[in-house]
Amino acid sequence: MAYRLGVDVGGTFTDFLLMNEETGETHTAKVPSTPEDSSVGVLNGVARVCEESGIDPSAIKLVMHGTTVATNAVLTGKGARVGLVTTAGFEDTLQVARSYCPGGLGGWVSYNKSPLLAPLELTIGASERIGADGAIVTPLDEDKLRADLATLHATGEVEALTICFVNAYINHAHEARAREIARELFGDTPISISSEVVPEMQEYERTETTVVNSYVRPEVSRYVNNLQNALEERLGSDTQLSILRSDGGLASARAAAASPVNLLMSGPAGGVAGAIYFCSRAGYDDILTFDMGGTSTDVALIQASKARVRRETYVGDVNVRAPSVDVRTVGAGGGSIAFVPELTKALRVGPESAGAVPGPACYMKGGTEPTVCDANVVLGYLPSDVQLGGKMEINYDASVAAVQKVADGIGISLMEAAEGIIKIVNESMFGALRLVSVEQGYDPRDFALVGFGGAGPLHANALGILTNAWPVIVPPGPGVLCAYGDATTQVQDEAARTYLLMAEDLTDDKLLADLKELQERAGQALVADGIPAEQHEVTFQADLRYMGQAFQITVDFTEAELREKGVALLTDAFDEEHEQLFTFKLGDGHEVLMIRAVAKAATRAVLTREGGDTSASLDDCVIHESRFYFEGAWHDIRLYDRSRLHEGLRVPGPAIVTEMDSTTVVLPGYEAGVDAIGNLLINPAA
Repeated sequence: MAYRLGVDVGGTFTDFLLMNEETGETHTAKVPSTPEDSSVGVLNGVARVCEESGIDPSAIKLVMHGTTVATNAVLTGKGARVGLVTTAGFEDTLQVARSYCPGGLGGWVSYNKSPLLAPLELTIGASERIGADGAIVTPLDEDKLRADLATLHATGEVEALTICFVNAYINHAHEARAREIARELFGDTPISISSEVVPEMQEYERTETTVVNSYVRPEVSRYVNNLQNALEERLGSDTQLSILRSDGGLASARAAAASPVNLLMSGPAGGVAGAIYFCSRAGYDDILTFDMGGTSTDVALIQASKARVRRETYVGDVNVRAPSVDVRTVGAGGGSIAFVPELTKALRVGPESAGAVPGPACYMKGGTEPTVCDANVVLGYLPSDVQLGGKMEINYDASVAAVQKVADGIGISLMEAAEGIIKIVNESMFGALRLVSVEQGYDPRDFALVGFGGAGPLHANALGILTNAWPVIVPPGPGVLCAYGDATTQVQDEAARTYLLMAEDLTDDKLLADLKELQERAGQALVADGIPAEQHEVTFQADLRYMGQAFQITVDFTEAELREKGVALLTDAFDEEHEQLFTFKLGDGHEVLMIRAVAKAATRAVLTREGGDTSASLDDCVIHESRFYFEGAWHDIRLYDRSRLHEGLRVPGPAIVTEMDSTTVVLPGYEAGVDAIGNLLINPAA
């Protein structure tokens, strides 16, 4: 009997979902993350989930993994030393950039630009030129290039090489030949060419994206290859490793190592995929998600059970042209540290986090600073007799001592300080939710709110009150939902080409023929990974703008829709989205900038989690009684075992619902029920 394993590495915990391929039965586990080497935590978790489930590790054949290795390499500045080969005269492309300064006018005073990921001293210009129409204007001077590359190689500093020539997106001949020459000198050094990484117009974005791919490639390749080898040693030589892409699809280990720029938002994409999986099956197609972990909170808007995907990915001050789920992140997590600045005496929470080491004070791992987790312990929302991740004990007295620092710093009571910490972090998450809803022209009240992550269900009810988005949904296994997403998503790849045609000059037959060519290219990568063409699911995309605009909007469609409506399908969808975002539409002057085909391989469904014994009463689900503090008063509460709850029961607030991987708070005036899928639904009490 074969199993698949979903793995998500977070800042504090690493989550695991083990699924039976035939029956869909699942087992979950959590272990502390190991920031010094995240693969150690992965292997620790594999051992734990197999031990607790009694399953032979050799039965695991597929491992789906969401990773932050690429993200951390960019954020910490610990990527490779990158050499850049570009067209002569364009050596300063990265330095000039777009003349954009974060922070607006004030940023010009305080903003310090980060060092170039491909420094000028490791940049050379090749004598070559290709025109905008793809014609060769100046042939590649191979002798000069070979000499310049030899000089670059002699520095001994280049750990990865990038080749990005002007207009290579429309004719890659010079880049391909330059790579052949570079391989003669650089041997096994990773070489990335822009026409393969991002074959799109706009010189700066294409150069930056390809350089970032080179910057993280050695680190990601090393991690992926080492993990693959370790898994094969531990689980068997036939174990396949796949990595979650930023856009929510899966990439094979081979593809991930070759194009790691597509993994920069790998972690957050898993939670979005998991939320869509459970909510869509319960009939909730329009949702707002917030994934609150130990270090940060990721929020996203889902419409018609489909995540919004941006064609750009932001990590710190690095902006690359790679697709990613439209997730906004704030430094608000269970480990976010609360402090009182001496100058203002005003309570602040985050973005600094205690992380996994030393962690919140209640972990008893050496942490002494007050965190959001400690405030939840003090208020009684996280009872001290509940074990985090099913294994880690929490210490109430340590949390009290930590939060007392905040109380003393402001001159208020302990409970006021704890409640103040929770309110501030809730407002921070509410602000992020407004960015993906109100700022985009959507009313949060038209959506359900989905809370997950280890800390999300603790704050879900309170966020529902702030957004007025009901019901508040806590999916099954909320603390390991990202691992659910990893295990239930699809292997995916895409092929794109720059188009630059006015819609009025484009015929239905030409567009379909060009898309079919891209479909074949997109499917080649899946076939190379052992997925036959008959198992591919293909969708198409087009980037449009009104003539003269400096930005574009992506439209998704299928072959059947295109055959039915033709090119008008694209322009009508663009007009509708433009009106949604900017309150107006022009109705003509549409320019098609890019077209692409996205090929996916179908995956099997996870078995819906069964509820408890339907004959059990609400009293049968009670673990014990306790109390928590809310709005200046103590409330007597009951603690319920989520595994015993079933569809016919309603849990009245105030209450706490506990499970292995998370704890859900139901506030006074609200009630929680369970649907047929296993989701916990919180609504205002009738």
